[in-house]
This record gives sequence, structure tokens and C-alpha cells, in this order.
Amino acid sequence: MTSAGRRLVLLLMTVASAGYVSRVAITVAAPGIIDEFHLTSAQMGSVFSAFLLGYTLFQVPSGLLADRISARPIFIAVSAGWVGLTVLTALVGWRSIGVQTALLQFWMIRGLFGVVTAPTYPTSGRTVAAAVPAMLRARANSLVLSSVGIGSALTPILLAPVANRYGWRAGMAAAAVICAIAGLIWWRLAPAQRAIEHGDFSRVSPSHYDVSRHPLGTPSFWFLFGSYFLQAYLGYIFVFWFFLYLVQVRHFEVLNAAAFTALPWVATIFAIPIGGVLSDAAAMRWGSTQGRRVVPVAALCAAAGFLVAGARTSNAGVAVAALTVCTVLVLCTEGPFWAAMTELAGERSGLAGGAMNFGGNLGGLISPTLTPWLAERMGWEQTLTFTAGLAIVAGMLWLGVRVQTRDERLASELR
Repeated sequence: MTSAGRRLVLLLMTVASAGYVSRVAITVAAPGIIDEFHLTSAQMGSVFSAFLLGYTLFQVPSGLLADRISARPIFIAVSAGWVGLTVLTALVGWRSIGVQTALLQFWMIRGLFGVVTAPTYPTSGRTVAAAVPAMLRARANSLVLSSVGIGSALTPILLAPVANRYGWRAGMAAAAVICAIAGLIWWRLAPAQRAIEHGDFSRVSPSHYDVSRHPLGTPSFWFLFGSYFLQAYLGYIFVFWFFLYLVQVRHFEVLNAAAFTALPWVATIFAIPIGGVLSDAAAMRWGSTQGRRVVPVAALCAAAGFLVAGARTSNAGVAVAALTVCTVLVLCTEGPFWAAMTELAGERSGLAGGAMNFGGNLGGLISPTLTPWLAERMGWEQTLTFTAGLAIVAGMLWLGVRVQTRDERLASELR
């Protein structure tokens, strides 16, 4: 990867991280929102899901858009949307309103927020596919996807003290400022598509693209889709409920919960890129099919064990440690997922990335609402144990994923 390619990946990581701050800021604001509007956990979960509804439904359209329009104008528009909608969220209930009116406003704003955010990862995946060689894509994608850890770690650290002292609206306003700064950095420094296609980037060799079949028409894609659906179901429990789980179930103080909530995401900042590096190394050693399977199969099955341990221990400290390791293991699979997708889809990576992310966020759409519903009926211990079983299934589905570049396929045919 050239220095220009590395700068591009760093810029994508920066703007995606800021977007993730604004995306999950609502979780830090949630205790204040619940208290002010007297919402139940299920009602707050429906607000979380409103974002995911818009985000999920617009994954495929945003992927098609990413195949036709460059990342530069897309992220300029997306950053502006993040700022405006985060401010609008902070203005809900500025004047006294009823619970149902507040819920309606939250649903509408968060749903639109999801629509605006939808192009983030399909656009990044398509850009990486255009600028990064095949055997370096897991690490490149994982650096961009480490925005999940960066944004989730920074959000409670930066916003919880503000929200705790000045109220949840001030915390949302701080998130809007962060997005504005990142948007300005992108606007000033991001290259145009012409520079990516013809400038100082490691362009992808056409031989790495196997477009003889539509990527969504292969069984491998649908195994990948199913695995990502279940991986995201588990991941979104930590995104939306870890903070509240520590406060409401493990009875941590708010600021202590914020600090402990940040732990898995800080670790994930390093774990996601490490997962990408290991996946690239395995692919170079054993080929794309076997190599891309190694990290997700091992990590997702191990995550199930740590999730059960964290759910069942009576020691709050051990629970935090086990759930932190579980979060890290789940999210370190992001690079292999997106690298496998680009190798299956090639120049259609925008569409395939949007479709795969649709599956992931379909799981995420169900998770924030279903998790507290199950917890009310089964208890958190049984709910998290059930989810551990889904993690094992997610890992096993990778055994149906066959990934080959055209060069690998031709070489196997000549043997």
C-alpha cells in the first residue's frame, strides 16, 4: 500500500469514527432521556431500533450509490447530516411535551439519522477495493472498521462527564461538534475519485476481480450474509446495552459504568486491526478460502465461552473482564468479513458491501428490542447464554464461505 493509500485509509477511519460518536451518543444520553420522559427500557430500545431501521433499509441503495459516486462528496454530505440531526436530537423536549410526542420525535430523527449514516461502510469498502491490493484488504478494512471501537470508546469518555454535569442535551451537542470537525478535515484533505483511480494509489489489478457471476448469486455470499447477521446481533448488544447493563443490572455508578464501558472499545481499537493483519497473513499462507476462515471461526466460538462466563459470574469485575474479551473477539472479525466480501464482489463491492451490511444491521435492528424483551422474561443470564449459542452458529457458517481471486481459481484449474 502506498503512502497515499495509507492517508486515504486514515481519513476514512477519522470520519467514520466521528460518525460513530454521533451514532452511539444516544446511549450515553439514554439515562437522562429515560428519567426526563419516564420511558421504559423497551421504549428506549425502540428509539435505538429506529436508527437501525433507517440504516438497514438504506444499505443496499447506499451500496449502489457508492459504486457510482466517489467517497469525497458522499462523506461531505453525510458529515453535514450527522451534525444537523445530532443537534435536532438534543432539541427534543426543549419545551415540555408528552411522552408519546417525544417518542415520535426521537423515532423520526433517529430513523433519518440511520438513512444518512447508511453509506458509511459500503462507501469505505468500495474505496478500499479500488485503492488497496487484495491481500492487504483485511487490514485496510479493519483500520476503517476500528472506528467502531474508537467511536464507542471515546463516546462515554468524552460525553458522559458533559452529560452528567450539564445534562444529556449538552452531551449530544458535544457529539455534533466532533462530527463537524471531522467533516471539515475530510472536506479539506480527501482526494477525488479521479485521484484514486489515476493517482498515487496501489490500484487493484483486474485479475483480482472475478465478475463472471453476480456476487449476490453465490452461495458463499449468503453464508457470509448469515454469519454477519448473527455476529452483528451479538455486537449490537454491547453497542446499545452494555452501559445500561452495568448501571441497571450490575449497579455501577454512572461515571464508573462509562469508564468500564469504554474498556472493550479501547481494546477493540487494537483488536480489529490485529484481526485484519492475522487474516491477511492467513490468506497469504493458506489461500483466500481457508485463510479468511481462520480468524472468524476461532474468535466467534471463543467469544461464546466468554459471554457465558460473563453472564453467569456473580463477581461484577469478572463479568466486565469476560464481556470485554467477548466484545473484542466478536469485533476482531470485521476485517475478514469485509475482505472476503471484496474478494467475492470485486468492482461490485459497494452493492455487496451494502447487502452484507444490510444483513448485519438486520441482526442489529432486532437485537436492541429483543434483548430487553428476553431479559424481562428469561433474565439477563439466560438471555446472554442464548446469544452465546448464536455466536457459535455464526462461526460455523464460515465453513460454507469459499473465497477465491480469479488468479487463485485459474491456478487451481491448471493443476
